[in-house]
Amino acid sequence: MNEEEQEARAAIARVDALSTHHDPVHGGVRVRWRRFGTDTSRPPLVLLHGGHGSWMHWLRNAEALSAGRTLWLPDMPGFNESDAPPRVPPGEDSLPPLLDALGGTLDQLIGAGTPIDLGGFSFGGLTAARFAVRRGAIRRLALVGSGGHGTLRRMTVEMINWRSAPDRERERAALLHNLAALMLHDKAAIDALAFEIHDVSCHGTRFRSKEVSLSGGLQQAIDTLGVPTLLLWGEFDVTADPRPLVARLVAEGPGREGAVIDGAGHWAQYERADEVNARLLQFLA
Repeated sequence: MNEEEQEARAAIARVDALSTHHDPVHGGVRVRWRRFGTDTSRPPLVLLHGGHGSWMHWLRNAEALSAGRTLWLPDMPGFNESDAPPRVPPGEDSLPPLLDALGGTLDQLIGAGTPIDLGGFSFGGLTAARFAVRRGAIRRLALVGSGGHGTLRRMTVEMINWRSAPDRERERAALLHNLAALMLHDKAAIDALAFEIHDVSCHGTRFRSKEVSLSGGLQQAIDTLGVPTLLLWGEFDVTADPRPLVARLVAEGPGREGAVIDGAGHWAQYERADEVNARLLQFLA
């Protein structure tokens, strides 16, 4: 392990050490939750990670967003340190078993019906919106680069199947390629920390999220909710054409606001952490 890799692992360990770990079980599925902060004067904030992700998708946001409130970050069922949800028959919606385990374990931690603020990134954005409809008691909803919008993606570079790589060197090359193709715009942002998060999270993924993200349903969910909603996309996010999408979604419902994060790719809360943190804090205040 080189010095950059050691520093990346130390950075993750430092943030992780600020949290307490909780492992409630619902329906036989254990879900790992991390709690940051202890201030209970405001509703808890729950943030969901993206596909091929983990709680670490919010690594650069946890400290800022937990100042003055309690922040809960799960590894969703089927990801990283959590158990996989029950499988569904081919062709059926695979998200309800995940939502069931997620909601059941959260209610054990904070109490059923406790109002929360809720956010999500990518696949976790659509998951958050559908979870909100299912659970209720949502005060505000904040989505970053959300899946489920049903519009065309702007992918110009093919992803590489890293799982089929014949050795670790080519697996690393494939993962780095995918970080640049999908997640981050600025090559300088693809640092040792971004790779470590991506590497660990990809290896811990046992849930197929892509089909869910491409299935649509985001607009229907936020229309049903009718709560104040923040919609953020990175300027160079290849999973959508952000400016017309943000404008349309904001215009089609009251209480919505949106912004395009200049210079950011899909993983905007990592690549432009300070700006995303500021916008989330302002909205959630």
